[in-house]
Amino acid sequence: MKTLQLPSSVHLVDVKKTPLTEEDLSLLYSHTGSYEALLNKRAQKLKEIDKNKLTEEIIKELLLTHYTFLKRPVLLQNNNLFIGNAASTVEAAKASLNG
Repeated sequence: MKTLQLPSSVHLVDVKKTPLTEEDLSLLYSHTGSYEALLNKRAQKLKEIDKNKLTEEIIKELLLTHYTFLKRPVLLQNNNLFIGNAASTVEAAKASLNG
């Protein structure tokens, strides 16, 4: 997040304090077409779940249940969605933010 140098006009949401709503998740899903794309596959809580039984519906419920299942950070800017902290994602987000 620090490397993005976000402008003051960006609205930050701490999902630890303000959990995702159905509406929030629906908006993210409309950009990805997949709940799996939003899933943090390194979440410690995921170790408690049989990954072979994960369906889109189960992943949706997980995302609504606990913030740790959401891949972060999530940046929605000018109708472009950037999810995660992979170097390529961060660079694409920087390019989008800088015009």
